[in-house]
Amino acid sequence: MQPTPEQSPHHAYPDHWEADVVLRDGGTARIRPITTDDAERLVSFYEQVSDESKYYRFFAPYPRLSAKDVHRFTHHDYVDRVGLAVTIGGEFIATVRYDRIDATGRPASAPADEAEVAFLVQDAHQGRGVASALLEHIAAVARERGIRRFAAEVLPANNKMIKVFRDAGYTQQRSFEDGAVHLTLDLEPTAESLAVQRAREQRAEARSVQRLIAPGSVAVVGTGRNPGGVGRTVLRNLLAAGFTGRTYAVNSAFAADQATIDGVPAHRSIGEIGEPVDLAVVAVPADRVPEAVTDCGEHGVQGLVVLSAGYAEWGAEGRERQRELVRQARSYGMRIIGPNAFGLINNSDAVRLNASLAPESPAPGRIGLFTQSGAIGIALLSGLYRRGAGLSTFISAGNRADISGNDFLQYWYEDPDTDVALLYLESLGNPRKFTRLARRTAAVKPVVVVKGARHSGSTPPGHAVPVSRIPDATVSALMRQAGVIRVDTVTEMVDAGLLLADQPLPEGPRVAIVGNSESLGLLTYDACLAEGLRPRPPRDLTTAATPQDFRDALAEALADRNCDAVVVTAIPWVGENGEAESGDGEVLAAALRTAAATGPAKPVAVVHVEIGGLAEALAAATSTAAVPRVVRASAPAAPDASAAPADRAAPPTAPGDQLTQQRSGTGPGDTPAVPTLGRIPAYPAAERAVRALAEAVKYAQWRRQAAVPGKVPEFLDDTIDEAGAAARIDALLGPDPDPRGRPLSHDEACELLGGYGITVRPTLPAPDPDAAVAAAARLGYPVALKTTAPHLRHRADLGGVRLDVANETALRRAYGELTDLLGKPTELQPVVQSMAPRGVDTVVRATIDPAAGAVLSFGLAGAPSELLGDTAHRLVPATDRDAAELIRSIRAAPVLFGWRGSAPVDTAALEELLLRVSRLVDDHPEVVSVALEPVVVATQGLTVLGASVRLAPPPARTDLGPRRLPNY
Repeated sequence: MQPTPEQSPHHAYPDHWEADVVLRDGGTARIRPITTDDAERLVSFYEQVSDESKYYRFFAPYPRLSAKDVHRFTHHDYVDRVGLAVTIGGEFIATVRYDRIDATGRPASAPADEAEVAFLVQDAHQGRGVASALLEHIAAVARERGIRRFAAEVLPANNKMIKVFRDAGYTQQRSFEDGAVHLTLDLEPTAESLAVQRAREQRAEARSVQRLIAPGSVAVVGTGRNPGGVGRTVLRNLLAAGFTGRTYAVNSAFAADQATIDGVPAHRSIGEIGEPVDLAVVAVPADRVPEAVTDCGEHGVQGLVVLSAGYAEWGAEGRERQRELVRQARSYGMRIIGPNAFGLINNSDAVRLNASLAPESPAPGRIGLFTQSGAIGIALLSGLYRRGAGLSTFISAGNRADISGNDFLQYWYEDPDTDVALLYLESLGNPRKFTRLARRTAAVKPVVVVKGARHSGSTPPGHAVPVSRIPDATVSALMRQAGVIRVDTVTEMVDAGLLLADQPLPEGPRVAIVGNSESLGLLTYDACLAEGLRPRPPRDLTTAATPQDFRDALAEALADRNCDAVVVTAIPWVGENGEAESGDGEVLAAALRTAAATGPAKPVAVVHVEIGGLAEALAAATSTAAVPRVVRASAPAAPDASAAPADRAAPPTAPGDQLTQQRSGTGPGDTPAVPTLGRIPAYPAAERAVRALAEAVKYAQWRRQAAVPGKVPEFLDDTIDEAGAAARIDALLGPDPDPRGRPLSHDEACELLGGYGITVRPTLPAPDPDAAVAAAARLGYPVALKTTAPHLRHRADLGGVRLDVANETALRRAYGELTDLLGKPTELQPVVQSMAPRGVDTVVRATIDPAAGAVLSFGLAGAPSELLGDTAHRLVPATDRDAAELIRSIRAAPVLFGWRGSAPVDTAALEELLLRVSRLVDDHPEVVSVALEPVVVATQGLTVLGASVRLAPPPARTDLGPRRLPNY
């Protein structure tokens, strides 16, 4: 909506303030600036507000708005006077306004930095979190316009509004003056305000998913009159699953006298149903979808699953059709799965929903599955079904124009029916948010991800995503940092998911191997070594072993304190007549499950070859209860946990939090219970079983470490001049910076880095031999002579560096050799630098990726590391633990710790340097690139020999602003 010229003579309409938000009950609304065209909407809105709410707003009876009031509340300059409205269906449900004031409370302009703020929410929408969302957005607007504080006058009886201010998490002051509560809020975000915001976001988005996944009624819009077709198939699947709610069939082509179809009430529109409909499954051609959405929106449908194709996957025209679909649905407060979706399934016994095209519902279980591909979804459902795995929920989101994997992470985080989250993702719409949510969810339950379309330029049609410049290896490293189990194939995802859903987490990497085949045991042993596990020598039970022998061996291995997990290998055994027998798989499965159920809680996996019925019998659990998980430290609190109690999303209790729980389900002091015979995952190959176990080991280790989060050492604060660096950056960028940014000169970079305690070894230019000699005399011999031309920088292999030059004669000779070999001094740009102590050459970098955010990287200097991609990455801000892990996670890390008898280098100094670089780019988003190369790390201390820095206007940080839904 654009204003008239009268609206804002000096400031354009700020369309970037427009936002879709999810409210506390899971519905959506739109926040936008108020314009002069809103007069009638404002009057209509005010007429629907109760007299009590009007009194709270104006401190007196105020039955109607005068023409002067309407003009004042719809005319803003978007700087000193700003009004925002919350709309649903195009109509106002709430407003907020601020007016800039001076110290005496009178209207003012900048540089006054305080504003008076007032809210009004329609009574029918109070309690939905509308005012809280408005406060976040109006505070962000105010900060953008240079306002640092809000002042508000609230009547003591207006408890709801007082609570909105109190629970926001901002620093505030309160006093009682002239019969009203006077509140002053400092608008600078705090850790508490951010925690409150994210806790509210989690509740709202989880609730919005719950409205879709657990509806009380479903209408299939586009149910065909004849058998077959998409709509009729979904209706058939709903009925076959035994959906516990009400079901309706909708088709505008139904005859007026048609009452039912397949035993379900038939209607020609949603409006004809006459009862509330929670979820509509839309299966009509794309050109008829807008009509269906309007019908749904005007009759109170809460959410849509759009199966229809013909959207962004069909090109530019379809992409615009998709955007319009999302805008239309959100205008009515609805969220969308799709378009081009496969559907969703909820196996909860209270719901039993199969609103998908899947012909068979998977068995109930404790795995949540999200896919962006219908074809992959079918394959995963089939694979899980064959292996006896059960699902709690399944979602195939298609183009994921609205609901995405992030939303389901919010839901699964506190879903008691889901123990493991599996996601097949082809794109990440909001990588920063995904990393944050995945880290929090992984703290209480495993998150396993397969990332399709991993290479640039291969984003699937229909997926609008932010541009990312970081390679897939970096994405994988950042996922690992967040606790995500990243695997390469859907087969590996199923393998890992089965183990994690059905078995406790291992306490360590020690693996016992028992079985009746020496060869299969050796294959398993080798696979364990290849995956970084610590296997014990395989125990061969011989081919004559009976199921009882397997049971005794497994029980003994589980009881061994030096064992953290067990892999059982089994092949057909030899009978009394000397012939191989496939044996009774059910008998062996019962023996193994009994041993596992009565022993200590350790993971067990089975590798089998051609034993009929074994895998099926092992997968046939007698219970779908949560599996005890053993983690030797309680699961960490969610990062949002510093929120005020009223706005804190308490982390769910993880099965792994019960440290002494055994497979029998007994806790300290409990009476022993009957053993629960849970599922044991079976694998047709040793490599697959061991790879899944290795992922569980690494995840359990991450959980233990994450239980005690790292921190940024306080000593850094004493040597960092944040304010001075900010002023220097402002001066370097200037009042009208180039959006493309600018590289800093060597001296500028050294000065900026020096403000963060990072010293770069001085270099002096050497445009000719005499200048080189003068520079060496000033710095002191021995020196290094090197080129700084871009094509030769850091390329010692090309001969552009001469080290340990001891005197003037050697320097002049080296200068001549350099210019004779590589070119004229004007091309080479030689410099002279004093020699650093001997050590290991490393590289430290930090870059700002527009999608993932700030990334800190570390590796050894030189062509081999670059060629092999041996670089480690962490998200900024990095903690002391991140820095320590960063230098230890590269493959060449042994070089830093005394490899082959060399002296270990000063890794503590290296960790400190990494933390300083992290602080620099975190404190100043204008620093979009830092490269320190090489950094020579000696046995005592380190030396930064080269540095480059690039500045640019800071990219938008959507993850730190007020809550808003993405617009793709």
